[in-house]
Formats: sequence, C-alpha cells, structure tokens
Amino acid sequence: MCSGRVDLKFVFRAFLRGMDGVFIGGCHLNECNYITHGNYDALNMVFVCRRIMKQIGLNPERLRIEFMSGGEGNRFAEVVQDFGAAIKELGPLGSSEGLERRDLQQGLETVDRLVPYLKMVAGQRLKPGVRSEAAYRQFHESEQAGGMYEELVGKKLAVGRILQLLNLGPRSTGDIARELGMNPSEVSGYMKDSSRQGLVRYDVQSNRYTRAAVE
Repeated sequence: MCSGRVDLKFVFRAFLRGMDGVFIGGCHLNECNYITHGNYDALNMVFVCRRIMKQIGLNPERLRIEFMSGGEGNRFAEVVQDFGAAIKELGPLGSSEGLERRDLQQGLETVDRLVPYLKMVAGQRLKPGVRSEAAYRQFHESEQAGGMYEELVGKKLAVGRILQLLNLGPRSTGDIARELGMNPSEVSGYMKDSSRQGLVRYDVQSNRYTRAAVE
C-alpha cells in the first residue's frame, strides 16, 4: 500500500486503541512508482500530526516516518528496532507524559472527530508548494506555518477539547484552563466566540459555562 494512503485517522485511531507509537514506512522520496508521489502526502501528514500531538500533550516522537526501498531489509530492521527502543524508553502512552487517562481519551477523541476538517486543511493549506524533504521541513518549522496552524487547527482543536470537557458538566474559565493546561485568557476568548456561535451558555449565578446543545 502506498504510504500516501495512510490516513490521519489511522494514526490517531491507533493511539485511541492504546498503541504507544506509530511507525510509517514509505518509498524513497522522488522515487515513487506512481505519478501521485503519495509519500510526500504522508510526510506532510506526519508533520501536521506531530503538531496536533504536541497540542494534546503527547510526545511527537511517538510518531515516525522513514523512507526506504523494498531491497533495504537490513535498514528496515534496524529502523524498526531503533523506533521500538525509543518508544520503550518513552514509556506507556499518556501516563509517561503526565496525562490522566480521561484527558488522554478526550484529547484523542476530539482529534478523531475533527479528522475530515484536519485532512482538508493539511491537504490544501498546510503544505509547501515545492516537493522536497527540505522544503517540507523548512515550511513546517517556519513561523508562517505555526501561525497558520494556530489559526486553522489550533483554535478549532482547543474549542473541541473544551466542548468535550463541558459534556461532563459546567466549568468556569479557570476550571477549563486548569484541567486542559491552557492559558486562562485564551480560554476566555474561546468561550466568548463559542457563546456567539451558540455552542455554550454562560450561567451568571454559578459563574460557569455549560454546553448549549449536545453535538
């Protein structure tokens, strides 16, 4: 199967099902057997996934992509062994990052629900116009990409996590910030926007937000 067919959903479903790490192997860049060069799509997806993982509290090193040919069996074995050792050193998913099981589950479920939107953004906006590993790396490590990610993905993901938390019951801005490890001022902004969109409702008497409707 072409590495370009490794869906973003596959990665986060693996984490949802308790996998401690995800490895993706693809053919060498610029040596694609097809005209699609799907391995570049896979590389782009990995860069976006790592940003998402970092935002929900997971170590991005739990996801790795390597490019090699079918004739490089020894290298494949070495790379997989190295990745396995790295994951063993990182420890169990979530707990070694200091995440409670509930927080890990909510974060991953939020991402899973946003996958169609995330795929669209990654495919249309969060990628460079030049096909080279250096260009992809330079783009995704740039301030420009960071700003685009925050605007297109970061805010939507943050609001999704907040709504997931409010499904458990009303929370104040401080409660949300503390439980999700967010900046209180950012949470306040998210809640104002969500209130205008009719997603949440503010109760003046309790000074707490609650869901206005269940998704």
